[in-house]
Amino acid sequence: MSTEHHGPQSHLSTQLFDWKRSDEYHNSFLIAPDEQLERAHQRTLDAGMPDIAVSEAQGKLLMLLCKSINAKRVLEVGTLAGYSTIWMAKALPDDGLIVTHELLPEHAEVATENVAHAGFSNKVKIVVGPAVDTLPNLPSSEPFDLAFIDADKENNLNYFKEAERLIRPGGVIIVDNVVRRGRTADPDVIDQSVEGVRALLKYIKADAKVEATTIATVGMKGYDGFLYALKTA
Repeated sequence: MSTEHHGPQSHLSTQLFDWKRSDEYHNSFLIAPDEQLERAHQRTLDAGMPDIAVSEAQGKLLMLLCKSINAKRVLEVGTLAGYSTIWMAKALPDDGLIVTHELLPEHAEVATENVAHAGFSNKVKIVVGPAVDTLPNLPSSEPFDLAFIDADKENNLNYFKEAERLIRPGGVIIVDNVVRRGRTADPDVIDQSVEGVRALLKYIKADAKVEATTIATVGMKGYDGFLYALKTA
């Protein structure tokens, strides 16, 4: 039996099993079963693609963020099989649009099928190729309301700069996987993904056009976190 304490929370050792159980418990109350999303996740596995999409809870958060700012146009970098894309498409009005960028044609093919099965083909445009090459082709004259970046981390800064150029003032940029099991803050860790996150953080610190924070998370996807940035000018 646990005893409720008021005051600072004591530190308990937890692990993936605990985080996964917590996710599943909360999801059982807050997220209704969804055949479209379940199918999209299964198609990811069946196609032999890496199981690295956002979790159910994270997908629901993206949907709620889109709704909270009345998003109509969304920019995504890193489509994979379209799981997060479908979550966000659920929040958009009938004339809304997600422009999502995917490096690999075989991933884009699975995503196209998943998006079509979910009934969102009219809301989703998938751009295939390296996003560092395709993003500069988008005009800033048609601004986005929200950008979600979940691709190769070494290019985080390049993607963020493009997203900053493309979203409206008051728009939101979400960058996933920035905590990386705490390794981003460990000076002894040096790899391309971690360095990509560090470069982004250094850039934002000196960037007067955005306000940002990092939220660390634990759940069925492990220990990580996302960066939330608001374009202020």
